[in-house]
Amino acid sequence: MTIGNKILGGFLILIVLFIVNGVIIFWKGNVIDNVVNSSSQVYRPSQDAIKDFILMVTRSKMLVTNWVYLQTNQEDKNALKLLQDNEYPALQEKITKLMTTWDTDSQRHQMDTVFLKFDTLLSVQKESIMANLQSFEHYEDPLTKLLAEDAIESQIIPRTTDLISRLNRIAVTQNGVTARSDRDVIDSIRSLRNYTIILGSGIIVIGLMSAIFLMRTITRPVNFLKTIIVKLGRGELVEEKQGHLSNDEIGEMAVAMDNLVAGLKGTSLFAENIGNGNYKTEFNPLSEHDVLGNALINMRDNLSKVAEDDKKRNWATEGMAKFGEILRNNTNDLLKLSDEIIGNLVKYLNANQGALYIVDETNEGEDPTMTMKACYAWDKKKFLNHKIYRGEGLAGQAWQEGDTVYLTEVPQSYIKIASGLGDANPTSVLIVPLKVNDQIFGVVELASFSEFQDFEKEFVQKIAETIASTISTVKINARTQRLLEESQEMTEQMRAQEEEMRQNMEELQATQEEMQRSQAETDSTLTAIHSSQSVAEYGVDGSLTKVNSNYLELFGYTQDEVVGEHHRIFTTKDDKNSEEYRQFWKDLAQGYPKKGVYKRINRKGEVINVRSSFSTIKNLSGDVVKVMEITYGV
Repeated sequence: MTIGNKILGGFLILIVLFIVNGVIIFWKGNVIDNVVNSSSQVYRPSQDAIKDFILMVTRSKMLVTNWVYLQTNQEDKNALKLLQDNEYPALQEKITKLMTTWDTDSQRHQMDTVFLKFDTLLSVQKESIMANLQSFEHYEDPLTKLLAEDAIESQIIPRTTDLISRLNRIAVTQNGVTARSDRDVIDSIRSLRNYTIILGSGIIVIGLMSAIFLMRTITRPVNFLKTIIVKLGRGELVEEKQGHLSNDEIGEMAVAMDNLVAGLKGTSLFAENIGNGNYKTEFNPLSEHDVLGNALINMRDNLSKVAEDDKKRNWATEGMAKFGEILRNNTNDLLKLSDEIIGNLVKYLNANQGALYIVDETNEGEDPTMTMKACYAWDKKKFLNHKIYRGEGLAGQAWQEGDTVYLTEVPQSYIKIASGLGDANPTSVLIVPLKVNDQIFGVVELASFSEFQDFEKEFVQKIAETIASTISTVKINARTQRLLEESQEMTEQMRAQEEEMRQNMEELQATQEEMQRSQAETDSTLTAIHSSQSVAEYGVDGSLTKVNSNYLELFGYTQDEVVGEHHRIFTTKDDKNSEEYRQFWKDLAQGYPKKGVYKRINRKGEVINVRSSFSTIKNLSGDVVKVMEITYGV
């Protein structure tokens, strides 16, 4: 019997008892509810209505009596009318509705008789008293007053007494019904209490028995398993087993616990092997849902992958360091650098063949080419200095596209790897451009009987960038050395030119000194001319631009009056308008000098005779730029 069935059986018994208890409580509750409803809705309202009816009969007797004996008591008269017209019909309607729920027909017949008699009483009150005593004159009439008093004594009081007696009998009956109803409620409550106590005691007893049974069959084995689990929680692998366990879930848990302990032992041994770096250890998880076992297997696989990645990373790091040393030690000779690179690269990758191409230096307008500078096991050296154009073959294509080319299906005619015993096609070919900063300096081509791994291709791509940078440096160094030699040669030439220039400068300085002496003589001559002669300078068009004091004194003008004016201000009226005078200035503009005696007009308008010499002054191009006049009075 399983634990679930045991617990289910105990709970079923308790549930049955609870259901029985609930049914009894529900049954007794309905009984009590019916009795209470009947008492609250029928018995007690009927009892209160009969009491109200007795009070109404008594009040009607009192009010009608006051009608007769208290002439001025209008308030009681109005109350009597209200009782007859409103209060009684309402009470009659209420009691009539309650009568339908009464238990006995006799009680209903008695109440019908009461209603009939009270209606008769009200008719007597209205006809014999209220109708006769309406005004003051009626009360003053002795006969009318006497008849009303007689009606009170002979009819009203006896009828009222009879009605109250009948209503009291009905009230007694109704009180008995109400009392029986209260007793029924009390009896039902006591019965419900007794049933509840009995069933509650039964539930407690059965619950205790079920608890003792479950404790013996469940709690003790569970405590034993808890002890084992606590020890497992502390990391202990226990060996103790309980002698006898039931064939229920507890027994299955014990078997599962034994399997768990055995599995944990295997798991701990597996974890120890992983910690020692033995990633090849085999391990079978307890099941496909064994979280710890599967996690350890994943950890083993991840650690193995990490170790493999570290191995590849260390291999790449060592390779970068090795080739960095090779590149640092061969920065002056490009051919030696190329041999060192391709030889060591083929060996480091365990490849079989390799070649290194370097982009050639070409002049502007020439097609760029690439030359094989070094090779390894590439049919010896017969392909050295072989030129490849951009886009030619796979190497040229890698150069043109600037991207890696990797082949695993090598054509039969592409390349052969030869040895002393024969030759064969390689399995894979790797071609990587030597590129740095988007500039390609060459291509490295490798062939192998085995396929290149991804980390090997990545390593070649990284080292290709370093090689390209070194080749760039080597080329720059070679170009720098060449420029240095050219610079030294140009320095020697400049020194020779500098010596020649020095000699020319000395000759130029001597010539300049001679010119300065000539200029000084010329200046002295001009000064002497200006001091002794009248001198004026004109533009090619004849406008006066410069004049000395002797000239101004000769003609009686000031400098401000003549500078900018045409030469014709000094000529006579006939000369001024003559064709000969215009030709005179045209000849001067063409460079022909003039001299002779001329008639001129001074500032006072007097005609004077002067001897003048007109000379033309030309620039380096031979063009006349100005005219100089030297004159004196005759």
